[in-house]
Amino acid sequence: MISEKIILGIDPGTAIMGFGIISVKKGKMEMVSIHELILKKYPNHETKLKYIFDRTLALIDEYHPDEVALEAPFFGKNVQSMLKLGRAQGVAMAASLYRNIPITEYSPKKIKMAITGNGNASKEQVAGMLQNLLNLKEFPTKYLDASDGLAVAVCHHFNSGTIANTKSFSGWESFLKQNPDRLK
Repeated sequence: MISEKIILGIDPGTAIMGFGIISVKKGKMEMVSIHELILKKYPNHETKLKYIFDRTLALIDEYHPDEVALEAPFFGKNVQSMLKLGRAQGVAMAASLYRNIPITEYSPKKIKMAITGNGNASKEQVAGMLQNLLNLKEFPTKYLDASDGLAVAVCHHFNSGTIANTKSFSGWESFLKQNPDRLK
């Protein structure tokens, strides 16, 4: 039995990308770190993607997570935004797989449901519940994207051992085996 597990949660974004890291020891969660990448200042999408990859690798190398959990892209009306968001998620996935860390995706509704019990909860409600669940006196960031990254990590902990509505990959081979239509 694993005595400690580190989980990196990622909320992909192209304006702000949130990261939350928790430690689970004997079933007890503790926040290790919370980060956000402010990507608005970068001149183009390609530069943002490189920075996402580099920063994700740096966090992996610093905190050595056992697992990575990501929020799946939200299916909105703007196709261009969806495409850019999918690329940001893909780059974060690639960084995790590059370090051979298993990844799992969760839908935004599943994350909100795991944290608050309401799949339509607001970002503020999610942050408030995280503050309570992790015994934080105050929330360590003003960006709700960072708290969303933390929510993904907590959701993953709550769902460890379950398979429903998640996709999990242990490496490129596993990803390709589960997604044969992505091969060209």
